[in-house]
Amino acid sequence: MDKTVKFSVGLTGGIGSGKSAVATRFAALGATIVDTDRIAHSMTVAGGPAMPALVAEFGPEFADASGAMDRARMRALVFSDATAKARLEAILHPMIRSAAEAAGAAATGPYVIYDVPLLVESGSWRSRVQRVLVVDCPEATQVARVMARNQMTASQVQAIMAAQAPRSARLAAADDIINNEGDLTALDPQIARLHHLYLAFSAGTITIPSQRL
Repeated sequence: MDKTVKFSVGLTGGIGSGKSAVATRFAALGATIVDTDRIAHSMTVAGGPAMPALVAEFGPEFADASGAMDRARMRALVFSDATAKARLEAILHPMIRSAAEAAGAAATGPYVIYDVPLLVESGSWRSRVQRVLVVDCPEATQVARVMARNQMTASQVQAIMAAQAPRSARLAAADDIINNEGDLTALDPQIARLHHLYLAFSAGTITIPSQRL
């Protein structure tokens, strides 16, 4: 990676893992967070840069009355049709990547954390960051948290999880792991340790190893 580019971490985790809580804590310590979900949302609001291509590809019925993407209709389509999912990603992913890279280049923090829910699934993010940080917890904990948070049934949560990379694949891709199976206060010492590690990597005071720490 170009030495002028800030040290970067790809943050990921399955639904209900607590990834957002981890990102918030890193931001409080001064890291720049680039939230790819937020970028994706900005692309598909009324007047968003992806909307003309989406309407051209999927039809005007995939825009709601305001002109934003009809998320419920699109979600139903891509969950049932892998080809439609690939068509959607072909439009959105290059735009999200470009916007994320621009946000990273403008970062003011000592290092950049790219918050990428589907980092493992995308296949390309691993080569664009210097470390992958996975927020992990047992799958039963994921299900319970999302049921409580979103008033969903267990089967609905499990269907979402089935569309994501399995826990084993995320862990295999990880350079660093945060365990979030318990109380949120248990995150703080883990994040503090990684923050100091990432500061050292960013400053060049220690060399970035290839193996997980």
